[in-house]
Parts: sequence; C-alpha cells; structure tokens
Amino acid sequence: MRASRLISLVLLLQTRGTMTAAELARELEVAERTVYRDVQALAAAGVPVYADRGRAGGYRLLGGYRTRLTGLTRDEAEALFLSGLPGPAGDMGLADAVAAAELKVLAALPPSLRDAPARAGQRFHLDVPGWFRESTPPPWLAELARAVWRDRVVELRYRRGEREVNRRVEPYGLVLKSGVWYLVGRVGDGMRTYRVDRVVEVAADGETFARDDAFDLGGYWREQAESFLRQMHGDRITVRVSPAGLRALRWAADARFAYEEAVAAAGAPDGQGWVTTRLPVESVAVAYDVVLRLGPEVEVLDPPELRARLAEAAARLAALYDDRPAQR
Repeated sequence: MRASRLISLVLLLQTRGTMTAAELARELEVAERTVYRDVQALAAAGVPVYADRGRAGGYRLLGGYRTRLTGLTRDEAEALFLSGLPGPAGDMGLADAVAAAELKVLAALPPSLRDAPARAGQRFHLDVPGWFRESTPPPWLAELARAVWRDRVVELRYRRGEREVNRRVEPYGLVLKSGVWYLVGRVGDGMRTYRVDRVVEVAADGETFARDDAFDLGGYWREQAESFLRQMHGDRITVRVSPAGLRALRWAADARFAYEEAVAAAGAPDGQGWVTTRLPVESVAVAYDVVLRLGPEVEVLDPPELRARLAEAAARLAALYDDRPAQR
C-alpha cells in the first residue's frame, strides 16, 4: 500500500511540478503528516525531492528527473490498457495518438508486465454503442474533437427540428452517452449541449477562447442529465402496487429517480400489503407501457383514461387466454 502511494507521489510531482503538502495530501487522500513521512522516505531512497519554502513553495523533483513505470502492479498495468477506449478514441480521430501512447507505456513497463495489453484484450471488450444503433461516428466528430483539444471557437450549423440554426460555440468537451455523442460548449453567457449527429457543418476560424478551468464536465453532464429526465417526467399517475410490483418497479420505471420518488411517496400498506403512491411519468401514453410491464402487480387509480385503457387491455388478454370451449 505504501509503495503504491510513494510511486503515486513521485508521478504527481513529475507531471504537475511543484505541489504543497496540502495538495499532495488531498490527491493521495492521506494526512499531511503522512506526506512529510513519505517525502523523507523518498529522499532516503535517493529520489531527488526538494522543498521550496515561502508562499509559492512546495515539494518538487530535481529538474530532469524521470521515473520509469516499474512500480505498477499487474492489476494496475492491465487496467491502464483498458482505459484507452480505442473505439471512441478512434471516432474522435485519436487512434494513432492512443496507439503511440500505449507503445510508450509498454516500453516503460518491466518485462514481467509486457503481456498486460494482450491479457486485457483477451478478457475485456468495450462495446460502447447501444443496440440497434448505427456505429458509424458522426461526420463532424473528429473536427469538433480537434477544436475541443485546442480551445478553438467554432461556427456550428445545427439541425433543430425542421430548420437549421447557426451558433458560435466555445467547445468545452465531448460526452459519449449510450452510443450518442454530445458537444458541450459555451454560447454567450451559458453552457449548451448539442447532439453531434445533428451538426450539419463546422467552421473553425482559428480564434481561441479562454477556458474556465473551474468548469467540471462530468458534474455538468450529471446535472443536465438529471434535469432532462425530470423535465421529461412532468406528469404523475396514482397507482396501487403490490410488494412484488414495488420491487419490479425499479426496472420497469423509465428513470431511477421516478422509482425512488414513488417509493418515498408510498403510503402505509393495506391489509394485502399493497401501497398507494404517485409515479412520475413522461406522459399517459408512456405510462401505459410502464404499467403493462408490471402486469397484475399494479392497479392504476388515476387518471381515469389510463385506467380505462388498461381495463380494455386486460379484457383482451383475458379473451386470448380463455381456454373454455365456445358456447354454441
């Protein structure tokens, strides 16, 4: 455990330059006192770690010092070759860069770990696109990826419904969700999200923009995805659910938050163990499909039109499965 932490400390200083004890402690998730002890251990082992005092001070490595990746465990080395995601990297036009980086990492590994990429490839394959989706990357994805890497402003022509719009975008990042690529960028004073497969044309005029280093792409995406789902599920239906139905609702509901909200709103069980609750749904039409997945473990109480539609479906099902001989 400590050996792994010492290697991590050296690699942090190697990649980031000067870091304070507090910064190292946060990255390594240890106390500052532990950092002090680790630095002393590295110095005693011959690693040239120096402390600069003063307001702009911190720990740093002697200029030019580099470490080879001899401290990697087998699990770490194999995980490293899983993280490249060659499919998405290739879609963005980065296949050659990823291949070159993997070769350099492979050359730095000790001989005992050089089978790591082969072992990882034999055991894991990451198939990112969803089922029944075209796997061909969107035409403008590579161009947008270059703009994201270089902080270049782009002019987008974007298909919105039946019309096309033009937007001047500062591209902050790309997100791959269920096989669909999205561009996140600043337009004016706010962040916007665009489906890359709806981009008709991209023009980069060479102008760069000053990126807000505090922007968290992962955090932004999680918030937007949650907000999008909640906006979609603006309607509510009232249902009576059996214990088995409530358990199955976790997988039948369109969104996890809908299931969690239904559980939180559930009243006390009745004499049969059934509970009454409110379920967020996208629409009555969509709710029909959700409720059908639960079969006889749920009863819709409101709205009346959904209850009537399900009663009709139940009658049709009963007729299909009625094995009694027809009366003459």
